[in-house]
Amino acid sequence: MSIYTVFQPPLRGEDVSADPERFAFVREGFHFWAMIFAPLWLLSHRLWLAFVGYLILMPLLTTGTYLLTRSDDAATIVGVAVALLIGFEASTLRRWTLERNGWRNLGSVVADDLESAEQRFFESWVAGGGLAPVSTQTSIPHAAMSSVGSGDVIGLFPGAAR
Repeated sequence: MSIYTVFQPPLRGEDVSADPERFAFVREGFHFWAMIFAPLWLLSHRLWLAFVGYLILMPLLTTGTYLLTRSDDAATIVGVAVALLIGFEASTLRRWTLERNGWRNLGSVVADDLESAEQRFFESWVAGGGLAPVSTQTSIPHAAMSSVGSGDVIGLFPGAAR
């Protein structure tokens, strides 16, 4: 099962609601192709600032590592470490770029694949009228929060230490 974060695009012109065809579903987790072909992956997902940062930082890191250690192995290790970091943080870079460009985070959907995630999200979105943000995350009702006394401690211990 994968977790997908759903983003609604900014409204165009005189649109009242967003076009469902333009919604973005960002899968959480490791992205193998982002690790192997980082510059191409960044360009294909239109992550321009991340791409420019990659072009500036990679030569600086590998050259700096080589100059400090005089070892090709150390520069290779740094390159592999940066590739792994990009693979693990690829979805974070996509979410950051979408939010920076005015896209609205509508919540998360858990599904086996992208098609199932879209189906599950749009079923609940249509049931909610298509206007309110939909989230599958759980929350504590307000009434349950107000029942906690001021002297109680929430956590592993039953009472406050005196």
